[in-house]
Amino acid sequence: MSEAPNILFIVVDELTADILPTYGHKVVKAPNLTRLAERSVVFDAAYANSPICCPSRASMMSGRLAPAIEAWDNATPLGCDVPCIPHFLGNLGYDTTLVGKMHFIGPDQLHGYENRLTTDIYPSDFSWTANAKMPRTAPNIAGVSMRPILDAGPCKRNLQIDYDEEVQLLAEQYIWDKARDRKDKRPFFLTVSYTHPHPPFDAPQPYWDMYEGAEIDLPRVGPIDPDRMDPLSLQLYYNHRRHEMPVAEENVIAARRAYYAMVTWIDERIGRLLDTLEDAGFGDDTVIVFTSDHGEMLGERGMWFKMCMFEYAERVPLFVSWPERFAPRRIRQNVSLVDLLPTFIDFARGKHEEPLPCEETLDGRSLLRFLQSGADANWPDLVISDFNAGGSPAPVRMVKEGAWKLIRIGTLANLLFNIEEDPEELCDRSADKDAEDILARLLSLSEHGGYDPEVIAQRVLLSQERRRLIHTATKARRAPVSWNWKVRPDDDVRFVRGGGPVYGEDPTKARARLPLASYIPEESEITG
Repeated sequence: MSEAPNILFIVVDELTADILPTYGHKVVKAPNLTRLAERSVVFDAAYANSPICCPSRASMMSGRLAPAIEAWDNATPLGCDVPCIPHFLGNLGYDTTLVGKMHFIGPDQLHGYENRLTTDIYPSDFSWTANAKMPRTAPNIAGVSMRPILDAGPCKRNLQIDYDEEVQLLAEQYIWDKARDRKDKRPFFLTVSYTHPHPPFDAPQPYWDMYEGAEIDLPRVGPIDPDRMDPLSLQLYYNHRRHEMPVAEENVIAARRAYYAMVTWIDERIGRLLDTLEDAGFGDDTVIVFTSDHGEMLGERGMWFKMCMFEYAERVPLFVSWPERFAPRRIRQNVSLVDLLPTFIDFARGKHEEPLPCEETLDGRSLLRFLQSGADANWPDLVISDFNAGGSPAPVRMVKEGAWKLIRIGTLANLLFNIEEDPEELCDRSADKDAEDILARLLSLSEHGGYDPEVIAQRVLLSQERRRLIHTATKARRAPVSWNWKVRPDDDVRFVRGGGPVYGEDPTKARARLPLASYIPEESEITG
């Protein structure tokens, strides 16, 4: 590319592609994202590289698969020696700024960003380190349970709203400040990362009311009996306390309605952000990239949240908009979030054609040919995703090539689906003689990077033990070390950081909801 554009990178949290109008949903109202999609190259088969926040974001930021960077769970640090998107773009002359969540763990809370305008929402320490040695029935280490589904409904205020309103204000202000900055003429890479529509399923009352009388669709696949579950689904059944907290149909409808309303709420903020970009004069020379870190099961198969490899948890929206250069179109090939870093490098490279140091080590591939012409004859049509956090009975790796998808659950099970023929993933073909060659090929592809589930299991256990030891030692100090990025003096105790390490994620959010949630668990209930 002859010129290096500005880049606006918009990330939301836990947005499954299936519920956006752009991907065919008939109920959800998201006019601003629909408007953006109409001006974008839209990827129909974009996948997260891990179905959980921290590893997914670490892979996205580094362009590397999770095992290559030891990104195991939501308390895993991303090494300060791992080059990330802002490192590469900074070397290409960009002003790099982060506003919002990125779930960095450890002392490096920038990972190459020149500026960070907000704190994060979650703990930056090792308090949520998973423990693979805990029994199957142990609670989730972060306090995740069915409680957000049982408490779903309208609210006046909650932590999610507090956080994203701050992100919105500072992101818009950055754009205005950049527009009137006569000294710094560098192109910008601005990451705006919201926490919506991540649970809890609490929607601001006016947005909840937008769905009054709407025909809220039920999950396409109802709950699966535990005796018919695969090993990962069964582990999550206990880990999320489904055996103790039954969910009725009315709860499912309320949670889905709240989720749809939360999508509409964040859609409105994204619309304001896009309008600010235009009003500030950056509309023509800015590439806009929109995605989510992973999806949300929304009651499909009786499952909620993410942490599995089914489509609702793994497939994410991905729009790339620059109408001046890229004609709007749809791309059907499989792509994943690790492909964003090499794509950003191609945007930023401008007239610099020589490869950057470490560029050849990336697991992702640039999407530029798709963006420019709609085709890439050399594209492998392959994505890989990993899950090794709490709730996993063994290392889990998903491989999808074309329509065929393998879910490899350590040495416990292999699941094989044809997503075109069986989009609900109900017909496991792993024992089908007609699919033997396909299974063998996908198993071979799953060994990318020297992948061995038994070796991965040992690496995960060792990492967990080290982090728990360090966390215990730091908690015992008179003046505990804080890794939290602070913009305000009280950022150590704002948002989920104020109670998450003690009470867990869901209980901490429940304590901050107005009106108050119907039930607030005590510290003693979080023992995982």
